[in-house]
Amino acid sequence: MDEVGEDARASSHEGRQQTPHKQTEHSEGADSDQTLSMFADPQPQPAFAHEPLIRGLGPSASADLGLTRRLKALACTAPLHEMDVHKSRLDWVEATVYQMAEIAIHTIDQITLAMDFDTGAKHDEVVERVLPFVAAQARERSSAEHRRVARWVLEKLINVGIVDRGFHRVYGEIGPDGSYQRKMFTFHLLREVPGARGGIFLRATDEAINVLVGALDTDVESAQIAAEVKLANLIDRGLLADARLEAEQHRYRTVQYGEKLRHRLEATRRDVRLVDWDEEMPALLDTALGHIEQRFEVEHSILSNIAQTRDKTDDPVQKRRAAELVEIMRDCLSRHTQLQNRLQSARGMFRAEQDRQQFAGPPQRSAMNLHRQLLVPALGLSVAQAAAPVAAFFSSASGVGVPDALSLPLLVSTLLRPPVDAPDDSRPVVVPDLAARVDDSRFTDEHWRRSDELLNLTGRVRSLTSLLAEAADFDDDLPVLLALRALYALAPALTNARQRRDSLVVVAVPTGAGLAGPVARIEGDELLLTTAVLTESDDIVVESAHEEIR
Repeated sequence: MDEVGEDARASSHEGRQQTPHKQTEHSEGADSDQTLSMFADPQPQPAFAHEPLIRGLGPSASADLGLTRRLKALACTAPLHEMDVHKSRLDWVEATVYQMAEIAIHTIDQITLAMDFDTGAKHDEVVERVLPFVAAQARERSSAEHRRVARWVLEKLINVGIVDRGFHRVYGEIGPDGSYQRKMFTFHLLREVPGARGGIFLRATDEAINVLVGALDTDVESAQIAAEVKLANLIDRGLLADARLEAEQHRYRTVQYGEKLRHRLEATRRDVRLVDWDEEMPALLDTALGHIEQRFEVEHSILSNIAQTRDKTDDPVQKRRAAELVEIMRDCLSRHTQLQNRLQSARGMFRAEQDRQQFAGPPQRSAMNLHRQLLVPALGLSVAQAAAPVAAFFSSASGVGVPDALSLPLLVSTLLRPPVDAPDDSRPVVVPDLAARVDDSRFTDEHWRRSDELLNLTGRVRSLTSLLAEAADFDDDLPVLLALRALYALAPALTNARQRRDSLVVVAVPTGAGLAGPVARIEGDELLLTTAVLTESDDIVVESAHEEIR
């Protein structure tokens, strides 16, 4: 049963029946083709020497589409892995205890389950739903930290900080001529969409749902059918634990199928010309309604089998698992019912939108994206090349400059107009009472001059005690200024000195002993001070009478 389900999924993945003996095309259903070949008539096989040495480089194969789809599926998981790589760089939390990829998958899961046909999940509601899972990973941390981690993961999935909120990955393909071509794959995991009644909601994309189900970009209808076959088989065999997992996958596919149809209907609301309502959409609606009708029959049958399994068993664990399966399948039935109602009203919606858009005014031009359409391309050009498009934009965006006089008669009338007397302001002018600024600085220019003389120690080394004793002969403030400058010399700011173009800088080195008695009420460690020469390589060279220190 499982092999047949895998074969059906692989064949529907390509959208056409794969013949097992056909070797001119390569696809990701190669394994299932080998399985089906056991049931087919033997066919002559080409010689091994004529097979291509590299997949996708055969004379009749333009590219390996299966490899491309696998690369895209792998790229969709890259943002989740990057969260675990970058969590150690967060300066507001010690995040090594958190498994960010698991939190991200749980976040996508909660958003997917909260989605219906019209709305999605609100940001705050998602954070509240994810909060227990985050708290379980680090119970000793605060609830505020748990909430901030959950919001950080949510913002990373939305890709906040990027203009288009998209993830970009480069992948390669083998072209028809055998050359390797690099292409850009842009995708979203979560989208922020406006609600029908206002507000912003989050919706999971197809790429995000594929991450949940751990699958490639497959045909949704075929994936649903294969999941139902596997689910029914697991229930018949009594494997309810595996059946629950498969039922969850089936629910994800149900949401994904609804999203596929919702995008078409949303495009119709924007512009009926974007969707082919002559042939494509009527056929799609008929196919979708038939598919949903079949799902109703299969899901009701699965519910009946689950009820029989639940009634036959006496194991409480099995009963609980059966109850969980019933809840999941009822949710799938509810979603299919909602989707069926929308599909049945789709043709009426098309006619209403056609009437509305036909009598609407001319469409307005979309606003220009200055960042993507002007700034980024201009930064890639030289100044001479960028001047013309930038000048053209600003000349058009700034509007027309209106002169003071539009015509000669208006100019003459303006010149002959009698002058307007200025209003007589007879109120007295208030003269502010300005007080002289009081100089409250402690150190005068004389203090700074004398401290410069004392610290001019080129070729000499003096102790702080001797300098303070000499400064104390002038007054009580000069030793304080000298002590402050000596303290600053312990770690001189070489960058500031170089910006001031200073060639000399005062440096100080502690001796490990204290000052020889309090001098001018100053106590502390003894320092040796000297004047150093600042070189071009940001080194300081201290020259003394005894040695040269680098």
